[in-house]
Amino acid sequence: MKLWDKGIGLDAAIEAFTVGKDRELDLLLAPYDIKGTMAHVTMLAAVGLLTEEERDLLLPELRKLHGKAVDGSFVIEEGIEDVHSQVELELTRALGDIGKKVHTGRSRNDQVLLDVKLFTRAAIEKTVGKVRTLFGHFQQRSEELSEVLIPGYTHLQVAMPSSFGLWFGAYAERLTDDLLLLHAAWEQADRNPLGAAAGYGSSAPLDRAMTTRLLGFSEPDYNVVHAMMGRGRLEWTVAVAYASLAQTLGRFAMDSCLYISQNFGFIHLPDNLTTGSSIMPHKKNPDVFELVRSHCNRIQGIAPTIQAMTGNLPSGYFRDMQLIKEVYLPLFGEMDQVLDILDYAVCNLTVEKDLMERPLYAAAFSVETVNRLAAAGVPFREAYRQVGAAIQEGSFQPSPDLVGPDGKVTASSLGHTHIGSTGNLCNDKIAARMDAVLARFPFERVRSAMEAL
Repeated sequence: MKLWDKGIGLDAAIEAFTVGKDRELDLLLAPYDIKGTMAHVTMLAAVGLLTEEERDLLLPELRKLHGKAVDGSFVIEEGIEDVHSQVELELTRALGDIGKKVHTGRSRNDQVLLDVKLFTRAAIEKTVGKVRTLFGHFQQRSEELSEVLIPGYTHLQVAMPSSFGLWFGAYAERLTDDLLLLHAAWEQADRNPLGAAAGYGSSAPLDRAMTTRLLGFSEPDYNVVHAMMGRGRLEWTVAVAYASLAQTLGRFAMDSCLYISQNFGFIHLPDNLTTGSSIMPHKKNPDVFELVRSHCNRIQGIAPTIQAMTGNLPSGYFRDMQLIKEVYLPLFGEMDQVLDILDYAVCNLTVEKDLMERPLYAAAFSVETVNRLAAAGVPFREAYRQVGAAIQEGSFQPSPDLVGPDGKVTASSLGHTHIGSTGNLCNDKIAARMDAVLARFPFERVRSAMEAL
């Protein structure tokens, strides 16, 4: 069954090529396609294109189909082109000609764009929840390890003292920036395209404001040509936001790969979270971080792939857009898997607590020593010269007052007090920023509307 079938047979090779992976991928969209049809049917009855009796027959059948789509028993049969065709077929089987009326005022173009937007909103909500959890664990590790120093690096050379508090806290704050981009993507997904039809509207007296309200959108895509040009543009925008998040997670994974190696030895995973070698019995490999890094690199490649597929298309619909689903829809499951496993690893990491006592890192305190000399009245440039000469001669010793009462150098004994430093992490301010960003997402409004359908 094809919604565009005019009784002319289609070459089997052409059919197989043009359908592609739609039957498989459309199962992900099925719950949203059915919800969109519920809203459309309700609107059609309100404007007189369906009777109330027809609406009251259609909606229960659609709810049954939605239940099947959610529990996994909904199937797209062999010979059925896509989810839209299967839904219409099921309604026609159950209700006869009434089922053939649900496509009034719609095109598969605005229908698939609607499905993708509804799917995207739900996927972003799920991702945001997982980011919030990881953010909380980054902050928790930052607080509990706030006093434990590690060397900071520039050019992969030992530079100045840092801390696990700063390291974990930096990634927490970076997640707030990622969610700002994700919210911008959400806003594009939160506009209703239904009624744009093939991109040029419809002579049917559609009430687009009504379907916007029923589906919990903030507003419609107003211009119908603009709405259709959203195909590809929406997916690219969302993929850019996910690329930002992937860059953050991949960078943390790369840090962890370095820090867990014997040459650094800053952090450790339990043995049962590492893998081994088939030939080297001593190996405990951090495969979890290496795979996170690779998944994140792949996710960052999705946006340019979508751009390459659609960047030179004129306005209007083209079949090129069908292939976007193949690179776009799997993005969300991959990201959620990365967030889950990275969160699990972060919670199970242990750290070395006496790193800065190693002679290897003594030079990291050179700036602290220069600053103390400057505070005592020595001109900064002269203090810099004196400490540099001592390092050159091999006689440099960090200032004794860097050692705290317990005989160790800690974040507190460094004396850093300015905003965002080792002694003033500002995790409460970062948490407040995260709360403010999270408050921008109107998840409750959307859930209420979708449940009401």
